[in-house]
Amino acid sequence: MENSRLGTKILIEIERLILNSCSTKKKSRELHKAILKKYYNAADITIDYKRNRVTMDIVIDDQDYSHSKVNTVIATVPMNLSFKSICNLLRSCLEQDVKSLAFYARLLRDYANKDVTYMAI
Repeated sequence: MENSRLGTKILIEIERLILNSCSTKKKSRELHKAILKKYYNAADITIDYKRNRVTMDIVIDDQDYSHSKVNTVIATVPMNLSFKSICNLLRSCLEQDVKSLAFYARLLRDYANKDVTYMAI
């Protein structure tokens, strides 16, 4: 029960951070990229706010990737995504699994300067 309330609190706070970040895009571009990279499992992301377009390279197989070495060859698929509202796109990328909630808690700490205890995840 406690984990459910904590997860809900994290989702509410990350949605609030996304809504605030949409009005100050220059400061929040890295936040937007981080959320999209997590959701789409992308290796590289470019967001064109003027044309409402996201281009990214999506990693096909996670087994090819190793965080402990330089990855020179990773199989990716290029993707070009169009959106009407960056806020709606980012909010649609939010997931409720434990790994995602921990990631959002870290984003809240880094981007919102909120040192809220999310250790029960």
